Amino acid sequence: MQIKVPHRRRREGKTDYRKRLEILKSGKIRFVIRKSLSHMSVQAVAYEKNGDKILASAHSSELKKFGWTFGSGNTPAAYLTGLLAGKRALAKAIKEGVLDLGLQKSVRGSRLYAALKGVIDAGVSVPHDPEMLPPENRISGEHIQNYLKREIVKNFSDVKNKIMNEKV
Repeated sequence: MQIKVPHRRRREGKTDYRKRLEILKSGKIRFVIRKSLSHMSVQAVAYEKNGDKILASAHSSELKKFGWTFGSGNTPAAYLTGLLAGKRALAKAIKEGVLDLGLQKSVRGSRLYAALKGVIDAGVSVPHDPEMLPPENRISGEHIQNYLKREIVKNFSDVKNKIMNEKV
């Protein structure tokens, strides 16, 4: 009797190969969105036989260069990170893609979908359900400003304008 051992990434709970194959069959660029407790990462990834190739990426820690003075793990920072990644993808002539959340839970209005909204607002076409996107007041940070008593909405709009106007 022969025992078949699953792939290492499957055993470690890092990759769902059925879902990955389904996404890869589309033949489109994947927008891979990952979150940690304090940061967000958005990447435009193309499949190649010898390994995936990252075409454009943005990390929430880069927002400080644009004048972001708040935390990089909240909803407004996720949106700005997606916007930055979307602008970089457009600079590389990537006009459409598909969303890849990996093994993360899909929750309506979460930071993952705030990052997706940023990619879409940058001008990249990604199929999605509009109900999953967070409302504008959460994206701009009004919910944070109400209890933090600092001007996050103004800082958000300044950084958004810098990202939209600069060549990234």
